[in-house]
Amino acid sequence: MFNLIHFLLAALPNPDSLGNPIDSMRNIAHAIVNDVTTGEGLDKMSTLITRLFNWSLTMGGRVVGAMVIFIIGRFVIRMINKLLMKLLSNRNVEPGVKSFLHSLVNALLMLMLIIAIVNKLGVETTSFAALLAAFGVAIGMAMSNNLSNLVGGILILMFKPYRVGDWIKKDDILGHVEAIEIFHTVLRTYEGTRVYLANGAMSTATVINYSKHPTLRIEYKVSVEYGQDYAAVEQALLDVAASDKRVLPVPKPYVALDQLGDNSVNIILRLWVKKEDYWDVRYGINRQIYERFNAEGISFAFPQVTVHQA
Repeated sequence: MFNLIHFLLAALPNPDSLGNPIDSMRNIAHAIVNDVTTGEGLDKMSTLITRLFNWSLTMGGRVVGAMVIFIIGRFVIRMINKLLMKLLSNRNVEPGVKSFLHSLVNALLMLMLIIAIVNKLGVETTSFAALLAAFGVAIGMAMSNNLSNLVGGILILMFKPYRVGDWIKKDDILGHVEAIEIFHTVLRTYEGTRVYLANGAMSTATVINYSKHPTLRIEYKVSVEYGQDYAAVEQALLDVAASDKRVLPVPKPYVALDQLGDNSVNIILRLWVKKEDYWDVRYGINRQIYERFNAEGISFAFPQVTVHQA
């Protein structure tokens, strides 16, 4: 390219000798043509074309080689991932550990593939490493949250506040743990949506785990009007609990008068169920209580205002 510029500059006439612009351009064109048609000009053009052709062949070969490396590398990465998952499955490794190791190994292999492609394209790996080092501080600051999420994922796998397959609740998010990845815990909610929660926050937040123990307690608060027969209300609640076979007899259901409110008498019912029956019983018992109270004429309480006229 430098030779071509030098060649063109040498062909240009002296600016002081330029007159009419049109004539000047015509003279420049004639000068270039005359210089190119000389033996020296033809040699320069031939050298330039040869260099461009050789460069195109070299870069074309590198690009094709990089594409081949990418295709083969992706295939090898998929095979390694499948082999890794098979080995982990044969050793009965926990699903959370499997998903974490799978995502970690996949990320490392992809990084190695990128370095191989960059090297094939002619960028020296030492230069590539120096470039990464130059941006190391900025990358570290940008990925500080991701690093905390990585550490959080390791802590979750070590101390096991929840595992893959558990039903957990964080704040207002309730779902089934599908995977524990490098940076996120993946939940599938009742609505069928997928929620990604940062491992860093999950490792320090208050998380309710509904699957940690084989049995769970359910508590209902029922409000009835003043003047209702407490013994009748208590017996009705106990009968509802006993009529549902999913309610465990031990510990036995418990009824107590919880509070004398402003507008109601508040009574609680506590019962125990297996963890797999928790949600069905939790909502099913509500309907049974409502139907039983209506059948026995027990009145539910609601806010009331009494007005006295003088």
